[in-house]
Amino acid sequence: MLDNIKNNSVLFLDIETVPQYRQYEELPKNLKLCWDHKALLLARNEPEIAPEKLYERAGIYAEFGKIVCISVGYLNNQQLRIKSFASHDEATILNELAELLHKSYNKHDSMLCAHNGKEFDFPYIARRMLVNGIKLPAILDISGCKPWEVKHLDTMDLWKFGDHKNYTSLSLLTTIFGIQTPKDDIEGSEVYSVYWHDNDLERIVTYCQKDVIAIVQLFLRYKGESIIPEEEITIV
Repeated sequence: MLDNIKNNSVLFLDIETVPQYRQYEELPKNLKLCWDHKALLLARNEPEIAPEKLYERAGIYAEFGKIVCISVGYLNNQQLRIKSFASHDEATILNELAELLHKSYNKHDSMLCAHNGKEFDFPYIARRMLVNGIKLPAILDISGCKPWEVKHLDTMDLWKFGDHKNYTSLSLLTTIFGIQTPKDDIEGSEVYSVYWHDNDLERIVTYCQKDVIAIVQLFLRYKGESIIPEEEITIV
C-alpha cells in the first residue's frame, strides 16, 4: 500500500499539548468538577491520589488540554521542509493549520501522517478545532467515512501489521531503524513543566520539530527508501 502513496502528497505532523491551566486550583468550578470525576477514573486503582496530583496529565485529554505547537513536514523530492505553528493562543495555531489543510491538502491523494496519530494527534486536533469554533478541513472531517476513505497514516499503526496488543514508541522505532532519536532533550512527559514552569515555548517547538523529522525518516524506511540527509532538511 505504501508504494502507491506519493511522498509529496503527505503532510507529516506532530502536536504538543498541555493542560489548559497552570495548576488545578485555577480551573473554573464546573470544569474542576469534571476533572475530579475524570481523576477518579484515572486513579481507580489508587483512590488515595487526589485530583490535583493528577492534573499534570490533563494535557493529553482534549477536553482539559490545549495545543501549544503543531509542527508539520512535507517532502519535495529528496528535501524536507519543516514548519511550526506555535502560540499561547490555541485558536491562532488551529486557524493556521486549518488554512494550510484547506488550501493544500484537500485533494483526493492528500494524506496526513503522525506517530500514534489515529489515537491522539488527529482526533485531538479535530476536537480542539470544534471547541474553538473552527470549521473542520475535509481531511479531518471523517465522521461517516468508510475506513478506506480516511486519509490518515500512522507510523505506529503501520508497525503493528495487525497486532493490536501493544504500543511502540517513536523513540524505540528510531533506535532500531538507526534514525537519530528526537528524545535527546525533553520527552512528552516534561512538556507540561517546560511550558507552565519554564515558559519555554521555543524549546517545545524544537522538540516537536524533531519528532516530525523522525516520523518522516521512519516512513521512508518503511517504504524501503533512503532517509533525508540532515543538510536537506530546512526549518521554514
